[in-house]
Amino acid sequence: MAVKKVKESEFDHRLRENYDELKWLYGELFHDEHAFDYFVGMLREFSDSRSRDLKAWDQKRSEDSGWYKRKNMLGMLMYTNCFAGTIKGVRKHLDYVEECGVNYLHLMPLLESPEGRSDGGYAVSDFRKVDPKLGTMKDLADLSKACHSRGISLCLDFVMNHTSEDHEWARKAKEGNKEYQDRYFFFDDWNIPNEFEKTVPQVFPTTAPGNFTYNPETHKIVMTTFYPYQWDLNYRNPTVFNDMTANMLFLVNNGVDIIRLDAVPYIWKTLGTNCRNLPEVHKLVRMMHIAAEAVAPGTLLLGEVVMEPSKVVPYFGTVEKPECQMLYNVTTMASTWHTVATGNVDLLRHQMETVSALPREYTFLNYLRCHDDIGWGLDYAFLAKDGIQEVPHKKYLNDFLRGRVWGSDCRGELYNDDPRLGDARLCGTTASLCGVEAAVYEKNEWKLEASISLDLTLHAFLLVQSGIPVLYSGDEIGQLNDYSYHENPLKAEDSRYLHRGDFDWKLAAMRSDPNTRQGQMFSRLKQLIDIRRKYDVFDGNADVWVKETWNEHILGIGRYYSGQKLIGLFNFSEIEQTAWIHEDEDYIDLLTGNPVNRDHVTLPGHGFVWMYHSYEPKREILKVKPDPRRKRKKADEEK
Repeated sequence: MAVKKVKESEFDHRLRENYDELKWLYGELFHDEHAFDYFVGMLREFSDSRSRDLKAWDQKRSEDSGWYKRKNMLGMLMYTNCFAGTIKGVRKHLDYVEECGVNYLHLMPLLESPEGRSDGGYAVSDFRKVDPKLGTMKDLADLSKACHSRGISLCLDFVMNHTSEDHEWARKAKEGNKEYQDRYFFFDDWNIPNEFEKTVPQVFPTTAPGNFTYNPETHKIVMTTFYPYQWDLNYRNPTVFNDMTANMLFLVNNGVDIIRLDAVPYIWKTLGTNCRNLPEVHKLVRMMHIAAEAVAPGTLLLGEVVMEPSKVVPYFGTVEKPECQMLYNVTTMASTWHTVATGNVDLLRHQMETVSALPREYTFLNYLRCHDDIGWGLDYAFLAKDGIQEVPHKKYLNDFLRGRVWGSDCRGELYNDDPRLGDARLCGTTASLCGVEAAVYEKNEWKLEASISLDLTLHAFLLVQSGIPVLYSGDEIGQLNDYSYHENPLKAEDSRYLHRGDFDWKLAAMRSDPNTRQGQMFSRLKQLIDIRRKYDVFDGNADVWVKETWNEHILGIGRYYSGQKLIGLFNFSEIEQTAWIHEDEDYIDLLTGNPVNRDHVTLPGHGFVWMYHSYEPKREILKVKPDPRRKRKKADEEK
């Protein structure tokens, strides 16, 4: 009698493609076949329980695997409570998100965490429960469904290095349960922790010194790399990996499209090392990639790797065996603010050359500001060629961006200042760091015009970089620093709340009024976004290179794709400068539609130009309101 062949399920088909590799990686780390069998069974359960709507979404993503590399991609990062109070509030304001041109929405940590001991939501006490003040898991799933109906993808942080000391596992560990203590790093005395301290750097040497904390309930020492209330998870224990992967997939099955792997370089600990970027980390991330692909194809992993390019790039994995699909372009961000402070583009040009040389398969998230501080992880070996020393240079950057250098209108504050090491970082909104706050305070129209120009130029530079541009909520209307955090005892010690203020909907209502600075900033930025969506030259598959300008104050970026060429020129000096470019083609200014000199281009202080050439028949130019200083210069010339 013939045996009827059972049709292979889509899950089994996807898993089979990487099954041998998954089993090998799992065995390399854990040597536990029973735990592996449990892991595979867990993946099957999540696949079976995935909703019909989400499976349809998976199919759509699978049919266009490069969806996140398109020219129309624009992200926005926000705190739920700051933007709209609750998750339901965010859903009600999706019209505004869509008006901004955003189709990638990143909500900052919103899972349950203890108030006052949460590090901004990064000390999670329950990975399957939303902070009750923000809503419920159903609210999150409903928001995801509403986002998907508008073509918006939803990103959420997954804090994988540690849990809150209030997490169920930690509470059972405090009760003396050995099984749960083994999910963390517990030691009976300080001997081994002291050995770790010899090689492991401190993350917060001033606010949370050391990497270990004494726990009075157990009379033992527990590893706490970040803060004492954040207990590091022991990923040498397969139960930890299995359960944390299950927590990640639970979020995915509630509609989260992009999982931001928080502090991923720290998740594997080995005595005698710095416990950063160890080879085992990449095996864990690769297995998580395979798991997500098997359960919910189209799900993306975003690695939070805040380090220099040489340490960042390995987290992409390889084309054949990818790990994270996206990474943060943190060094370019820091180099951009360095260039604002110095006016010299040499370092930024060097950084852009490094990024441009990487394979186009690598996708970076580019940004000017985010929820975090600006850390000065610059290429000091490159700067040393000009006699620049690290500690004095950091001090200069911080002084300039706080407005403590003559002529600077920037307004920022220090974060985690360590006078002994001279290693302070910096906080502030984009607008305040560009001088908008000072101009508003002084009621100086000329300064306001100049500061808005710098703000727009930085965003124009952001939009021509290779990768996905991400706006920090409030930047689109030029939101300023919020100093009220100084009055809140739960926030006063963390200057990052300077740029984590509530979104001001009264100011946002002015975005349609061209007589307000909110209207000027929103409309000009929005029109640049519209241009980016329209022209193929901004596609993620474009060739990108650094263009020589023969001027240390002007950065040149070239792009080419599908018969279109763009040269972006950005003046980081506050005074007028000329770029000497010597191009062969004829160009027009994408902002005005006017011809641009192909040999030399003069830019106003902190101004920019997008020069465009098409090898195809002429097409309509989407005009943008011109820089008012260009109007003034033209009028002066006519006089």
